[in-house]
Amino acid sequence: MSEVNSPPPLGGWTRFVTARPRLSLLAALVLTALAVFAGSGVAERMGSGGWADPSAESTYATKALEREFPASQPNVLLLVDSGRASVDDPAVAAEGRRLAEQLAAEKDVTGVGSYWQTGSPALRARDGRQALIAARIQGDEKAAAEVLERIAPDFRGAHGPVDVSIGGPVGVQHEMTTIIQDDLLRAEMIALPVTLVLLVMVFGSAIAALLPLGVGIVAILGTNAVLRGITEFADVSVFAQNLTTALGLGLAIDYALFIVRRFREELAAGAEVREAVGITLRTAGRTVLFSALTVAVSLAAMLVFPQYFLRSFAYAGIAVVLLAAGAALILLPAALMLLGHRVNALDLRRLFRRARGKSVGTDTEATGAGWARFAALVMRRAPLFAFATVTGLMLLGLPFLGVKFGTPDDRQLPATAESHVVQQQIRDGFPGSPAGGLEVFAEDKRSRTTPAEYADYRARIAALPGVLRVDGPVTASGSAYFAVQPKGEAVGERAQRLVHELRDVPASFETSVTGRAAVLEDSKAAIADRLPLALGIIAVVTLLLVFLLTGSVLIPIQAVVLNALSLTAMFGAVVWVFQDGNLSGLLSFTSTGDIETTLPVLMFCIAFGLSMDYGVFLLSRIKEEYDHTGDHEHAVRFGLQRTGGLITAAAVILAVVMVGIGTSRVTNTKMLGLGIALAVLMDAMVVRSLLVPSVMKLMGVSTWWAPAPLRRFHQRFGLSEGEIPQPTPESKPDTGPKSGPESDPDAVRDKVNA
Repeated sequence: MSEVNSPPPLGGWTRFVTARPRLSLLAALVLTALAVFAGSGVAERMGSGGWADPSAESTYATKALEREFPASQPNVLLLVDSGRASVDDPAVAAEGRRLAEQLAAEKDVTGVGSYWQTGSPALRARDGRQALIAARIQGDEKAAAEVLERIAPDFRGAHGPVDVSIGGPVGVQHEMTTIIQDDLLRAEMIALPVTLVLLVMVFGSAIAALLPLGVGIVAILGTNAVLRGITEFADVSVFAQNLTTALGLGLAIDYALFIVRRFREELAAGAEVREAVGITLRTAGRTVLFSALTVAVSLAAMLVFPQYFLRSFAYAGIAVVLLAAGAALILLPAALMLLGHRVNALDLRRLFRRARGKSVGTDTEATGAGWARFAALVMRRAPLFAFATVTGLMLLGLPFLGVKFGTPDDRQLPATAESHVVQQQIRDGFPGSPAGGLEVFAEDKRSRTTPAEYADYRARIAALPGVLRVDGPVTASGSAYFAVQPKGEAVGERAQRLVHELRDVPASFETSVTGRAAVLEDSKAAIADRLPLALGIIAVVTLLLVFLLTGSVLIPIQAVVLNALSLTAMFGAVVWVFQDGNLSGLLSFTSTGDIETTLPVLMFCIAFGLSMDYGVFLLSRIKEEYDHTGDHEHAVRFGLQRTGGLITAAAVILAVVMVGIGTSRVTNTKMLGLGIALAVLMDAMVVRSLLVPSVMKLMGVSTWWAPAPLRRFHQRFGLSEGEIPQPTPESKPDTGPKSGPESDPDAVRDKVNA
């Protein structure tokens, strides 16, 4: 550091990023402008589904039914309301038939059926004042949404004696996409100014506060361009845009906070600008690199799952993490080179600092004094703090033991959304579930199945205890399908059991089962099958990266376990609030009584990565000081002193961004934003402040133990934050001078590893 008599020479990376700072910033400006152009219209190319396993039996059956029996898979519903008249009134019936014929004449619409054409009781409300017209819009999600947007104005609203509203899966997905785009824009408008205010409060300097925002904007725009490219060959969920905004701002601010803060520390200690940039990159820069790798690995683990909903977050997350780290390690040093001491310009706290008679450097030291005292208190009562914190976190996570998994539906939308209103009226007013049962696709490639065999198979299905009604078979050349109405809820536990019972019914032909309950069961099976692999990837790579950073065997294990503990409150809150419906009125959402299957996986990967982000920042500073002094307790105290306030500020800023996302009117997005915000705050304010120092105190100097072969491996391949300078009087612990072999860091480490 700057106290060393001769500063270390600038490394190759430092020379590269600081050689032509103006050229670097100009190139970044040009690339950002190109990213704006390349990423335009990305939302219109995204889908709103992606929860199903594309290789599952239910997916195969769904596609087969779409192809062979399009009327069996309606994805658009017209709710025809006759007011006080009966739907059997001649004028109402005539208008209903006319609307059905008009819908059937539309391009890309097939399988049209209505109550007035089929007489099906499932398409007529119990009170006789509403009826349904069902149809299927052909094509994938994007194509179907475009068709619906084109034809909806011709059908929605008053038509003589009736009034028409539009629902069905396509309507739900289209409204969800539109609402998410609007909510994302609103979240950005909320988060950006609030974030800027918080950054000014953290840095004091308005100039320094603008630098993290600049890094975040570059990361977000660049990721949108990357996602636009990915949509050319893969499906991408529209929900991934929320992650792009949240992580783009959050991680960019985290990385820039640590780099700018370290740069200002070095300037305050007397370093020249170029020297300060070099020290910053060798210390905070290396930490940012390790942090980005750990977060990227946590998000990349979602690539092992087949659902494109999860894979989309991996695409967006990896891109935004790498771009945020790249901007922080390339563009930010170039900006710091040009700004130099002007990074402290427009310091809004200067008047207060002058009134207290403090300089920049002493102010920096003073801001961490409280954290040092707090760390000392925690370590003095380490067993008490460790036990109380672990117990509290476990208790907060208990509600997750009662989690129930389900599939997303229209209740994700606001209660006033048209498709939500339509589907709710269908649930409340129509017998059965016109679009929520199970379907069995029967396939006889040799076309030898007789009507008697179909009848026998239907009788076996009807005999199952969970079956309310069986319709069919509806036959075609070499195939048929049966519509099975389960007892109880369409995706309840009884319906999920019925899926397996249907698949076990013997038949002389091939059968496959689909429907919402079948999709849910297949999705749960796919996640359960691949979850150990995803967790294994996260654990192994995290252990390796933290070992390379610290050289300890125990610290990586501790980091993984404590990070997992920090997520218990998030999972418990998700079940207590969103599944059980507590605070639903305050947060304005409709509880479905379950949690969408992929969301816990998604939230785990994101929150674990962000927790490791803060963990790496703290551990790297502790390791740097331990290498500097050889005093374990002082290193823990010093690490919390230098990073505690910064980690807390970064967590609060990221939580603000996530709460902005959590203001979404779509329940899954609300759950994601508020859940991650809670996890981030719990990790920064509880785990990093209480659990880490207490556990490291209990472990003592054995924290740094590693067997001899691994020590040699780390000495050859490991990276630590900064060089190991000789101790100076200013950097020694404040507990007084030491003498003898215990004062030598190398002797201490040799003793620990012995």
